[in-house]
Amino acid sequence: MAVVAVAGKVVVVTGGRRGLGAALVDEVLARGARKVYSTARSAYTDDRPEVVTAELEVRSAASVAALAEVATDVEIVFNNAGILLPAPLLTGDFERATETFDVNVFGPLRMARAFAPILAANGGGALVNMHSVLSWLAGSGAYGASKAAAWSLTNSLRLELARQNTQVVGVHAGFIDTDMVSAIELPKATPAEVAARIVDGLEAGATEVLADDVTVAAKAALSGPVERLTISAAR
Repeated sequence: MAVVAVAGKVVVVTGGRRGLGAALVDEVLARGARKVYSTARSAYTDDRPEVVTAELEVRSAASVAALAEVATDVEIVFNNAGILLPAPLLTGDFERATETFDVNVFGPLRMARAFAPILAANGGGALVNMHSVLSWLAGSGAYGASKAAAWSLTNSLRLELARQNTQVVGVHAGFIDTDMVSAIELPKATPAEVAARIVDGLEAGATEVLADDVTVAAKAALSGPVERLTISAAR
C-alpha cells in the first residue's frame, strides 16, 4: 500500500471548527494540502481560500451523503468529530449513552461508507479515525466504551478497505487541551502537538498513532492484569 503524503491532496476534517479539528486543518494546510473541507454542526466561515466550510451532522446519513455529493475530490478523511457526555453507564440517562455511540462510533462508520467509493475513485487515499487512550482504559462511562468500539471499527475497516488501497489509521490520545476536557485538571497536550503527530504517522504509513506518553504507557500495559488499566483510568 502506497504511503499517503498530504501535499497536493484534498482533505476532509470533521469537527474542524475548533480544538483538535482546527489544529488538523492548520497542520494539513501547512504541509501543502490543496483543499480542505472543514465541517461543523452549524455554518461558519474561514477566510483561507483553500478551506471549504460545510455543515455536517455525523448522526445523519442524509447529512453525510450531502457532504459526499459535494466533496467528490477528497483523498484523505479525518474522522475527528466526537462528543463527551459524562454519565454513569448504570444510572445515567440512557439517551446520552446512545447519542455518544451514534456520534463516536456510527458517525465514523457513516463517513467511511459514504467516502470509501470516493477514496477508491481517487486512488485509495487514507481514512484517519480518532480514538482515545480510553479505547483501552475503563472510565468516562459511554465515552470510553464508545472509543473501544471505535478502535475495533477502525481495525475492521482496515481489512475491508485494504482491497482498494486505502490507508486506515487509528489515533489514540490522552487529554488534549480543548473545550471538551477544559474542566479536567490534568496535564494536556496541545492540539497542535497532537495534530502534528497524527499527520507524521499518516505520512509515515502508520496504521496506529500513539499521540502522547500517556497513550504509549497505556498500550504497553495491555499485556498486564486488567485491574491495572482500570486503576490507571481512575487517577
